[in-house]
Amino acid sequence: MRRAKTVELNEQTSRGDARAALALLEKSMNHGHERIGLLRYLMARRLGASLEPRHHTYAEQITAKMSASALVSLLEEAQRRCRN
Repeated sequence: MRRAKTVELNEQTSRGDARAALALLEKSMNHGHERIGLLRYLMARRLGASLEPRHHTYAEQITAKMSASALVSLLEEAQRRCRN
């Protein structure tokens, strides 16, 4: 995915587009992103994207590696991003 497309999807996600959020999550999963992948999972979930069991498994695997404070920080960031 080209950078311009990623920027566009981020803008759409900021406006509440669940499909764009899901596309970004898929990108992160395909590239093995962890922190940003979990952030994108949280945003997709918050926006009501059609998540599959594999998305939840991916998020669980990442959260298992994180400290509680890092997870709280990420949750707060996802909430801030979804409010805009």
